[in-house]
Amino acid sequence: MTWLLVALVMVVAAAGLLRWRRPAWYWLTFGVTLAALRVLIRYGSVMDACGLTVPAPRWRLTVARVTNRPIPGPRAPRILRVRVTRTGLVLRLKLRPGQDAFDVAAATDRLRHSFALYGVTSRELRSGVVELRMTGYDVLKRVQMPALADDARPMRVPVALREDGSVHFRDYRTVPHALTLGATESGKSVYQRNLVAALAPHHVALVGIDCKQGVELFPLARRFSALADNPDTAAELLDALVSHMQDVYQLIRAEQRITADVPDAEIAADIWDLREDLRPVPVVVMVDEVAELALFASKEEEKRRDRIITALARLAQLGRAAGIYLEICGQRFGSELGRGITMLRAQLTGRTAHRVNDESSANMAFGDIAPDAVLAAIQIPTDTPGVAVTGDSSGGWARIRAPHTSLRQAVNICNRHADLTPDVPALAPFRPVLGTLAPVPAPAVESAPAAA
Repeated sequence: MTWLLVALVMVVAAAGLLRWRRPAWYWLTFGVTLAALRVLIRYGSVMDACGLTVPAPRWRLTVARVTNRPIPGPRAPRILRVRVTRTGLVLRLKLRPGQDAFDVAAATDRLRHSFALYGVTSRELRSGVVELRMTGYDVLKRVQMPALADDARPMRVPVALREDGSVHFRDYRTVPHALTLGATESGKSVYQRNLVAALAPHHVALVGIDCKQGVELFPLARRFSALADNPDTAAELLDALVSHMQDVYQLIRAEQRITADVPDAEIAADIWDLREDLRPVPVVVMVDEVAELALFASKEEEKRRDRIITALARLAQLGRAAGIYLEICGQRFGSELGRGITMLRAQLTGRTAHRVNDESSANMAFGDIAPDAVLAAIQIPTDTPGVAVTGDSSGGWARIRAPHTSLRQAVNICNRHADLTPDVPALAPFRPVLGTLAPVPAPAVESAPAAA
């Protein structure tokens, strides 16, 4: 009994140490078993307490009265499947007649408390089927991206981890243009670095506009097909992109294949319908601190500003079919930046907001698409850089956090894939001029004198 007690104490101590220092290891060794038992044992009573049950059907009540049996109690949603993940549990539920997915979504906080888990989120898979994703620990405290198989879908890259433990992807073909807001030291630059690092191994042309004299994007210049570090060059670069877009549309028109013997699915309407040998390379335009492009102090600067915003609005409205995608970053993106800004913002489907300094900045990101996300964005604490709220025009939103990627790591990734940088003729005048990489000298080793 003494040895058994000692072993039990050691196991409890090891579990407590793992839960404190390595919550992911604790979850995979101890937490998942305890959580699964807790959920399955408490399921019926918790659902009843949270108001997620419905009375038994009338025919069962009638049968019970006729046969003089006990009256059946209320019924909870039926569990279709329980799946264990590296961060929590996933329950797929079949709702009873009369229940709604909104009721489950409204009760997620009570479910989290009742099941003693860190977080619970819900989403409706199809009519009458709801998926509950439960996390056993704070997955955003120390982000560890899972190993992913190569995705066959083009222009879809992983950039962050969601609060439910799933991977947040940036899918350009689904959400072509996006806006990223965030105050100073909120993690906006790290998010942008992760995006560049994720796109570097893909067949895509990267175009950067960094009006902070290039301090954010120019270290990654070996993987960029075009870069601009001031508003004047940015205006010329955007005009070149508009001209490139028009040339791509002429190519699509010439290859539309609208003869009667061509199936509807093969008629070309964008670059992804073209043959691979004819398809132009897709272009991702990254704008760092968009306010620097919209501010002006003289009449000449105002003309340049209108030219820039007009070009960006054209690319946002027409660029998707031509394979041109926008990633616009800034601290604020409101109507105070002048004419055309709100029209441009309306074209940016994807929205990501890091910590902001005021509620109006959060409203600029989510006020017109997901009002519930505004409160979540202004509640991001200052000691968690990188935590952000992401949403789109569907009204859904989630908390995410990108893994910390240093500038040196991003530079190494871009240098490693520098040979993949495509040459786009329209952007050739803006290709960064770079020297050859200097060889790294070998460390000096002092030779010790030979012993006599």
